[in-house]
Amino acid sequence: MPNTDVAATHAFWLAGRQATGEETFDVTSPWDGRLVGQVSVPTDAQVEEAVAAAHGVLDEFAATPAHVRAAALDHVSKRLVERTEEIARLISAENGKPLKWARGEVGRAVSVFRFAAEEARRFNGGEAQRLDTDLGGQGRLALTRRFPKGVVLGIAPFNFPLNLCAHKVAPAIAAGAPIILKPAPATPLSGLVIGELLAETELPEGSWSILPVANDKMPALVQDERLPVISFTGSEKVGYAIMESVPRKHCTLELGGNGAAVVLADWASDEDLDRAANRIATFSNYQGGQSCISVQRVIADASVYDRLLPRVVAAVEAQVTGDPADDATDVGPLVSEDAAQRVEAWVQEAVDAGAQLLTGGKRDGASYAPTVLAEVPAGVTISCEEVFGPVLTVQKVNGEAEAFAAVNDSKYGLQAGVFTHDLQTAFRAHRALEVGGVVIGDVPSYRADQMPYGGVKQSGVGREGVRFAMEDYTYERVLVLTGIDL
Repeated sequence: MPNTDVAATHAFWLAGRQATGEETFDVTSPWDGRLVGQVSVPTDAQVEEAVAAAHGVLDEFAATPAHVRAAALDHVSKRLVERTEEIARLISAENGKPLKWARGEVGRAVSVFRFAAEEARRFNGGEAQRLDTDLGGQGRLALTRRFPKGVVLGIAPFNFPLNLCAHKVAPAIAAGAPIILKPAPATPLSGLVIGELLAETELPEGSWSILPVANDKMPALVQDERLPVISFTGSEKVGYAIMESVPRKHCTLELGGNGAAVVLADWASDEDLDRAANRIATFSNYQGGQSCISVQRVIADASVYDRLLPRVVAAVEAQVTGDPADDATDVGPLVSEDAAQRVEAWVQEAVDAGAQLLTGGKRDGASYAPTVLAEVPAGVTISCEEVFGPVLTVQKVNGEAEAFAAVNDSKYGLQAGVFTHDLQTAFRAHRALEVGGVVIGDVPSYRADQMPYGGVKQSGVGREGVRFAMEDYTYERVLVLTGIDL
């Protein structure tokens, strides 16, 4: 059981059982540098054992009755509920996420495993298609079912150390695909908790492993032909390097974004603008800005810009920063001091180029103050790249068409939020915006874990969301029955 008060050594999970290697590494708190725990590292031989076990159990796991897989997923969901506070404190300790957001992350993981249990019961029931619509198909019936493409290699990031592990593991189990999960080296403890809960179930040995290997060991796993499906969430650079290195494999890539919140002219009452400002302030900072769908860009119509901007600044300044273990804290540290220094450098570059710093712009160790920039030149880094920090830029535009063009003027296309009351505008936004998701009346940071989630352009390929990930992990196989009297 994880212990966030006394640093402990954590075993990993090899083919469904606990194991330890010859070396360990430390997991430390981004807030105060304290030792949160030590993690045992699998040896090369143990990694090979896990891969061989997963490959060897592929047929057995695909044939496992749906009720067995569903029961295991239900069990994990229920146990997460029972251990919510403990796990939330573990997330906060290793990640620096404020407790209020860590509890929310546990709640989302609860839902992911519950949705997966439901999908396990109804997925792959088969679709019948009569073929006698043509003379040559008389007496024939096609039954289409889905089967796993093979073992899944799930590579998870640090920013949602529990829930994004859940988004790799739960759909794989629901679809009957063995999975090897590689949690982020900075935040492996939350992912290892999933192993504790899966070990309490009756899933076949070898159907899952959780291996906290170093990033420099990842290429060998990526190249292994016994792992034909890769689900990666992380940086654009690493994601596309993976896909280019294994062109024959199936890759689901959830990469970066620089989420835009558009405030249009009809969102003009004081109540409207207060709501937009508060939502923007909250969700530009809610994980220290370390979310692919954090608000990074605010694009406001000229008719509301001057009334919105001071509200945004005030709402950002009202965000409570500090110790992530304090229930009152809204914004904790970034994952590391290096990350905070990078954000600091990008903001300074923008200011040196003429951007207006309206609030924030200060770093203290791994913490960076919630920051608002206006009149940011187009060519600076923070205008082009994902900041992954508590920084937002505000831009004035004239009209809907210019606003939508500004959203699309990005190499990314993950999600966008549009503050409007007009239904026709909502449908025009849905058609015009080059993103994977459009959220009307709110920021781009809303994600329901059962809906399709993913991007276009350089934000990735494929979709998460339990059922949609299951489709990514499987392929259609047609059975043609002959001599059928329809």
